[in-house]
Amino acid sequence: MEPIGVGIIGTGNISDAYLKAAPGFSFLKVVACADINMEAARAKAAAHGIEALEVAALLADPRVGIVLNLTTPQHHVGVGLQAIAAGKHVYSEKPLAVELAEAMKLVDAAAKAGLRAGCAPDTFLGGSHQTARAALDSGLIGEVVAGSAAMMVPGHEIWHPNPDFYYQPGGGPMLDMGPYYLTCLVNMLGPVAAVTGSAKAAYATRTIGSGPRAGQVVEVKVPTHISGILDFANGAQITITTSFDVWKHGHNHIELYGRKGSMIVPDPNQFQGAVMASEHRGDWAEVEQAHLYGDGNYRILGLADMAQAIRTGRPHRASLELSLHVLEIMTSIIKAAETGLRIMLSHQCGRPEAMVPGLPKGQLD
Repeated sequence: MEPIGVGIIGTGNISDAYLKAAPGFSFLKVVACADINMEAARAKAAAHGIEALEVAALLADPRVGIVLNLTTPQHHVGVGLQAIAAGKHVYSEKPLAVELAEAMKLVDAAAKAGLRAGCAPDTFLGGSHQTARAALDSGLIGEVVAGSAAMMVPGHEIWHPNPDFYYQPGGGPMLDMGPYYLTCLVNMLGPVAAVTGSAKAAYATRTIGSGPRAGQVVEVKVPTHISGILDFANGAQITITTSFDVWKHGHNHIELYGRKGSMIVPDPNQFQGAVMASEHRGDWAEVEQAHLYGDGNYRILGLADMAQAIRTGRPHRASLELSLHVLEIMTSIIKAAETGLRIMLSHQCGRPEAMVPGLPKGQLD
């Protein structure tokens, strides 16, 4: 099978993870990268043996079949629309967009052009989270009736030299980290039907703690502690809290409570981690992991799966429908917090197909 050429737009830190993992999939070949900062693009290209191009040249390059969009979130839709206009499939880092109306422009353009669009996160395709899904599907803890998800950290200004974006519209903990937790939950439980929410900001400003701007003050313009209640279509009720206001806590990333027992699901921002389950009030025991991609950083699985799906004609797992549903969940929790209303979701999706256990690494069908 002739590999599909990939061109990367945006050569920030996350691009290294994709570039390092790409050689593990024979049907993918990264051919070029581009960035608004061409010096950064040339340095990345030299480090990984690919070509550095201007954005326009990359979009026009006939070798490129898929554009990997690693720009900052506010540019995800704009760059995606450029890729589709150039006749390329596009796969984006999370979130799909910062506003639902913007995301719909990409949905409509991809449908009209007959091109694929996909979106991270793809950690739900990793060994740990596929193991958790398979255990749930087997009835290990029975029907899930409730659960909790928690992503609570102190602010990024502690370590990030330029944390401004996280505290401006389009930022905040829900849009930043919510995609990992919500995509994982939808993979395990199916779509969400309705949400409610509450939100606040504990601090009016943040002080940068490292780098050349240390000591500078950043104004907080978004909620930084956001809680939601997710009413799933299957009847499960899950609470989720995302926060930049918490110094330390003792909550698990995800806990699920079923009619027969309970389950602890590891960090959805990782591919690995132990899945723990308990029958009724019994002791916790680790669930045996039977799926691949649970022993490292495979932050290219969603793109690789889309490339193989293009070749075989099947739906891809990190789909536009899934990422649109997750975006609607997040923006609806924030809207519910502002209005005090319970919001019914309009954009539904099915559960993505489970990964097939037993296949060799590098093969997804």
